[in-house]
This record gives sequence, C-alpha cells and structure tokens, in this order.
Amino acid sequence: MLVNILIICLGFAGLIWGADKFVFGASAFARNMGIPPLVIGLTIVAFGTSAPEIFSSAASALAGEPELAIGNAIGSNIFNLGIALGVALVIKPITPPKSLARKELPALILVSVICGLLMFNRYIGPIDALLLIAVVTFFIWKLFRGHRSGEVEAIEEEEIPDNVSTGKALGFLLLGLALLIISAEYLVDASIEIAAILGVTSGIIGLTLVALGTSLPELAATVTCALRGHHELAVGNIIGSNILNILVVLPFPGLLAAGYFDSSLLTRDYVAMMVLTALLVALCYPAIRARRQLGRLSGLAFIMLYLAWFGIMYYQIH
Repeated sequence: MLVNILIICLGFAGLIWGADKFVFGASAFARNMGIPPLVIGLTIVAFGTSAPEIFSSAASALAGEPELAIGNAIGSNIFNLGIALGVALVIKPITPPKSLARKELPALILVSVICGLLMFNRYIGPIDALLLIAVVTFFIWKLFRGHRSGEVEAIEEEEIPDNVSTGKALGFLLLGLALLIISAEYLVDASIEIAAILGVTSGIIGLTLVALGTSLPELAATVTCALRGHHELAVGNIIGSNILNILVVLPFPGLLAAGYFDSSLLTRDYVAMMVLTALLVALCYPAIRARRQLGRLSGLAFIMLYLAWFGIMYYQIH
C-alpha cells in the first residue's frame, strides 16, 4: 500500500513536470518552425494544464479501466470548480470579464449538457467518443476563425520561449513526452492496486486521488493568476480546463475501452459537476452585468459544495 502511494506521488510529479517540459519544448520547436505565436498558444500552451488528465486517462483506458478514466475527467472538473476556483476566490476576490458571458460560459454549458446526454445510458462507446471529437474540432475551428476576424485576443508571447535551439527544444519535447507516458502508466497501475486493496471501484480512485493529483496544475495556475490580478486568466483557466476534460479526456475510454460504467458516476458525480457549473453560471452573469467581484463567500460556497459531494461519496462507499 505504501509503495503504491509513493509510486502515485512520483507519478503526479512526473506528469506535472513532464507536461511543463513537453509544452516548453513543443512551443519552442513550433516557434523555430515558423508557426505563429497565437496558434501555439491556442494549441500547445492551452494543452499544458490538461496534459496530466489526458495521459492518465489514456493509460487507464489502455489498461481496460474506463471507470478510472471517466472518474478522472468528472472528478477533475469537480475539483477545479470546488477547490481550485473556491480557494482562489477565498484568497482574493475575482472580477469575471465580460467575454465569459459571450464565449466561455455558453461553451461550458453546451459541453456539460452534451456530456450528460452521452452518459445518460451509462455507456461510453466509439460513437460517443467521435461526437466529442467532432465538438472539439468545431471549437478549434471557431477559435482560428475568431482569430482571423480579430475576435480573439493575442496570446501573451512571453509564455512561448524564444532563443531556444531546435535541438534543445526537440530534446525537451521528447523528454516531456516520455515522462508523461511513463508516469501515467505507473500512476494507473498503482491506482488500480489501491482500489483493489481498499475494495472500491477504480472510478472512486479516479474521482478522488487521481483527479486531485492531475488537477494540481489548475489549482496552482488559478491561485497564481488571482494573486497577480489576472482575473480573466484565473476564471478562463478553470472553464477551459473543464471543457478540455470533457472533450479531450472522455473520448479515450470510448475509443479504447468502450463499455458500461457504474451508475453513481452519472447520478452522483455528474450531477455534482453540473451543480457546481450551475453555481458558476448563476454567480458570473449577475456579477458581469453589475461589474462586481466574486468574493470570498462565493469561494466558500464552491468549497462547501465540494465537501458535501465528497461526504456523500464517502458515506455511500462505506
């Protein structure tokens, strides 16, 4: 048990560090190849914070554990809203930008509803995965179309490394990719063993332990943005990550390990995700109209809802 916990901790460290090196190397390599900074920002840099969820879910699906992958995606979204955003708001109030009302929030609502419709029959298969891939393709197309029409703000170019040789960039890219793959594989194997030892489903481990560990980048990024006064990035990071978790993470079990999953992932965990999403929408729209901040009470509300969900789950499995 202790050995598995140590492996999981090392796996989290490998995933987070590997994602950082992968994004650094891929961004520098793409820049050296003449790819515009905005394109790099909308693809490689945006991919960075969701890379741990993506690779761990892919490894879960390959290991024949679709519930672990589904639990990771849903659990990460619950953690992002309940803890990452909640803690950030408690530390420092955030003013939600107007763009959220027109772009990010409607996209999050649409994607979350689509997720529920696909999960309604308690089965994730190839058709569900292809539908999610089609939606993410549409969103990427909209992003680039918005860029051409001047509707998308420019990416901060300091996020993209320069003065890095192509050989060095490629080395970091390959190192990061190797760390992501190896760390995800060991993390999933250790998680499956812990689930067996504790006598719980792999979905529970995905919802809690794996979701918490793979969401650490979002927590760090959101708190940092809030402290620096980057309000749009603080909220946008959470919304963007939740959209990616559904559209990019969930297709893996559908394509690689299609099958039925435990009903509690829908009736308890998806519902919890939607309650937190509804709270975000209910708080953001009035705040945007009145040009006021989301304060510490809002943060406490997110945290309390997360703790309530966790308490219900703990009660049910015991």
